[in-house]
Amino acid sequence: MQYAIPAPPPWWSRLLARMSPTEDMPTRGRHPRALGTPHHDEPRPTLAELYRARRLDMVRLALFLVDDLHTAEDVVQDAFAAVCRHHGTSLDGLQDPAAYLHTAVVNAARSVLRRRRTARGHTPPHEGYGPPVDEGLLLAEEHRQVLDALAQLTRRQREVLVLRYWSELTEAQIAKTLGLSRGTVKSTASRALDALEKKLKVVR
Repeated sequence: MQYAIPAPPPWWSRLLARMSPTEDMPTRGRHPRALGTPHHDEPRPTLAELYRARRLDMVRLALFLVDDLHTAEDVVQDAFAAVCRHHGTSLDGLQDPAAYLHTAVVNAARSVLRRRRTARGHTPPHEGYGPPVDEGLLLAEEHRQVLDALAQLTRRQREVLVLRYWSELTEAQIAKTLGLSRGTVKSTASRALDALEKKLKVVR
C-alpha cells in the first residue's frame, strides 16, 4: 500500500508564516539545494560559507527536535564541529554538504535526547527555559502548544515532520537523512499528522 505525504495542515502553515524573519534567515520556500548543496558545475561551499548560510535554519530545526534554545544552539555547534572533524574546513570530498549537515544535526539532537532521558531518571523533569529573547529566532509563546504536541510524538515521527515541513526535504532526502526507506517515511508522516491533528484540535 502506497502512502502519500499530504500537504501541510493549516496549523503548520500558520506556524511557519508567523515566524519572525531575520536578515540572516534563508528565504522560506527555496529548495534545500539552494542552501548548501551545489550543482554539479558549482564549487562546493566552505565550512564558513555553510555556517553563514545555514546556522539559523539549523538552530530552528534543532529547536523543534529538542525544545529549548540553549540546547538547540549546542546541537548545531556540535553538528558543525562534527562536519569539520570529518571533512575539514574546505569540505573536500563531501558531495552534499547540506544533506550531511541535516544528518549531523539530527544525530546530535538524538544524543541530547538520550542524555536527557537518562538524566530524568535521577532528577526532576526538564522544565525548559523562559520566554524567548530573540523573537527573530524563536517561536512566539503562543505556539508552545504546537511544540508541546510535537514533543509527544515518537522521535521518528517528530523528525520526519520537522524535516518535511520545516526543512522542506523531499521523501528521498528524509529517507537518506534518517536511514529509512521511502515507504517508512511516507507511513510515518501520515501517522504523525493524524496524531497531531487530534492533539491540536483545541487550537485549530
